[in-house]
Amino acid sequence: MANSVTLTHWGTYRPEVQDGRLLAMAPLAEDPSPSPIGNSIPGTLNDPARIAQPMVRAGFLTNGAASRGERGSEPFVPVSWAEATALAARELDRVRREHGNKAIFGGSYGWASAGRFHHAQSQLHRFLNVAGGYTRSVNTHSHAAAEVLLPYLIGNQDGMGGRHTAWPLIRDHTRLFVAFGGLPVKNAQVSAGGVSQHRVPDWLRECRAAGTNFVNISPLGSDVAPELGADWLPVRPNTDTALMLGLAHTLEVEGLTDRAFLARYTTGFEKFLPYLTGVADGQPKDADWAAAICGIEADVIRNLARRMAGSRTMISVAWSLQRASHGEQPLWMAITLASMLGQIGLPGGGFGFGYAAANRVGNTELPFSWPALPQFRNPVPEFIPVARLADMLLNPGVPFDYDGGHYTYPDIRMVWWAGGNPFHHQQDLNKLLTAWRMPEVVVVQEPWWNATARHADIVLPCTTTVERNDLGIAKAEPYLVAMRKVVEPAGAARDDYDILSDIAGHLGLREAFTEGRDEMGWVRHLYEGSREAAAVHGHALPDFETFWKAGEFRFENSVPHRSLLQEFRADPEADRLRTPSGRIEIFSEKIAGFGYDCCPGHAVWIEPDEWLGNVAAARYPLHLISNQPATRLHSQLDNGSVSRSSKVAEREPASFNPDDAKKRDIKAGDVVRLFNDRGACLVGAILSPLVAPGTVQLATGAWYDPVEPGRVGALDRHGNPNVLTLDRPTSRLAQAPIAHSALIEAERFTDTPPDVAAFLPPPILLPKDSPT
Repeated sequence: MANSVTLTHWGTYRPEVQDGRLLAMAPLAEDPSPSPIGNSIPGTLNDPARIAQPMVRAGFLTNGAASRGERGSEPFVPVSWAEATALAARELDRVRREHGNKAIFGGSYGWASAGRFHHAQSQLHRFLNVAGGYTRSVNTHSHAAAEVLLPYLIGNQDGMGGRHTAWPLIRDHTRLFVAFGGLPVKNAQVSAGGVSQHRVPDWLRECRAAGTNFVNISPLGSDVAPELGADWLPVRPNTDTALMLGLAHTLEVEGLTDRAFLARYTTGFEKFLPYLTGVADGQPKDADWAAAICGIEADVIRNLARRMAGSRTMISVAWSLQRASHGEQPLWMAITLASMLGQIGLPGGGFGFGYAAANRVGNTELPFSWPALPQFRNPVPEFIPVARLADMLLNPGVPFDYDGGHYTYPDIRMVWWAGGNPFHHQQDLNKLLTAWRMPEVVVVQEPWWNATARHADIVLPCTTTVERNDLGIAKAEPYLVAMRKVVEPAGAARDDYDILSDIAGHLGLREAFTEGRDEMGWVRHLYEGSREAAAVHGHALPDFETFWKAGEFRFENSVPHRSLLQEFRADPEADRLRTPSGRIEIFSEKIAGFGYDCCPGHAVWIEPDEWLGNVAAARYPLHLISNQPATRLHSQLDNGSVSRSSKVAEREPASFNPDDAKKRDIKAGDVVRLFNDRGACLVGAILSPLVAPGTVQLATGAWYDPVEPGRVGALDRHGNPNVLTLDRPTSRLAQAPIAHSALIEAERFTDTPPDVAAFLPPPILLPKDSPT
């Protein structure tokens, strides 16, 4: 189709279609580093994992909620759309009448489509709010700890989700870039809301050419591109806070602390200092102390501190560091360390969270927000922190703490999921499998038979991005895309909007949900809202017909580049922070007042939960790093050609240090069993000296594929790391996930490896075999 363009979270592509079939996805010519992930789309549209029509779990058809213990193990029965939507509507109406709307959990945590209208989470939340509301989740798996913590320290979430110091300022001014958690450009393939130009690799090369020196503090040497010539400090996982304390102690005892900055721009350093120097507890947090914990030599720590004080330094902390036991602490300590250096607010100095974690980080953002599908107000007050899904399902009525408040887990009778995959992002999948049996009914809207669809009662197959019309706007980029439908939907798949409109119709709520608009009516409506928002700031977007015919529109962003907190630096009285003191809070009276021993009033070193006094380390001596994949977005398109081509022995590849592999008689290409007390999975072995000793790297997102579906503790044959991870919170403050706190052991798998079945459909009964 001429001028067809489509926007995804990992790039913008021109679909190539012949005879109604999508053949290829060509990246934009002006994209300097296009992502290959788009190549997976054509082959997945009609692959065996595609859900052909609405399905209902066989036991649910005959026994309803009484059969919920069989979720994940039973076959499915095809039904018509009329039957499926009527059944979903009846179940929703029953639950809200018998138990109230708070008994409905509208999860739908996930990226789903990059389009502004066909955004599954927004569609479902709008529908559930029209129907009376639902229990929701708050924060994100990506950076929940920062979302809760940063407002106490700097008054907002700047420097985490947006408003970072811009790349041009780093290139022109930063001479030392200290990257805790590295700068993995594979992560910068993606951005929530879409990408048009992948600039991060270019920015990093420009920084290096301009004289920026890089330090990669990570268990993975590959976390910084070789061309940047970074110094690699292979830190022991989850010990970055101890390392930062060692750096801070060196600054203090060698007279390198910027006292004038601390006095004018911060509060609470005098309460932190006795802890740092050891006056409070008898243990100075010096470089020798830190070295024994983090595995970096004391002289290296002291020398790095001197280098940081002697040049314009950017302290970068990867989002991944907070997804670990006590994940608030490296964030807090990074801000404390940056405050001691005194460069916050200067061009190229200070701190930032998430450089290279997403393409948008470091972009200069537009001065306005684009419109989104209205979700209406949710009248139900109940919520959970996003990572506490299994705890909520297992513990109705049990109290929990969060962000200074006291709450109670609701009694959930219905789970409805559209977009996202909890059997990918939730930690400890065997715990989740147990918890997933608690609700009376589970409804899932999904294009493919991933593990979440396989564990549903009612499965409603939905369309993919190229099978519908939408408006795409690349977040933090001045670029709009007319996402025109390029192929017909596979099988009987329908848009989420049409599915929910029909269910709303069964409940007498169609008009309230649709407001009388069809798909194109909404696309036009959202575009007109975009024109109005842009016009207020001097940007003239074409009329809708012109835009829709052209397929795309790009304009210039005239906003000047800025440094994080530069206005505050220029005048801390006129631009006071939204903290109680108006300044950066090295010590927070509010957090201290919560009385959390797991998160006191200033940054501290707390031994990670997974160490358990080193008892667990004796049994499970390897630390699992379940980082983001290079070949897909989380679990999206794991069934695609790009992801599947990276598999080893058909399983997710796991990288071992050669010495660790030799001790276990593991060779490249072997099938290996990873295990601990929570579960086990099979992986394909890769050997790499860029993996620190004692560490195993296994990317997240392989579709969960147990050899005995539905059985708690069954071996996952495909390599999903979340059968091994801990489902505990970072602290009572943020209740964030700790995926990177997992100790494991590995052994060569000597039996005949079971065939991987992740990309095949579950058993499906023909209508004549149906229990009805």
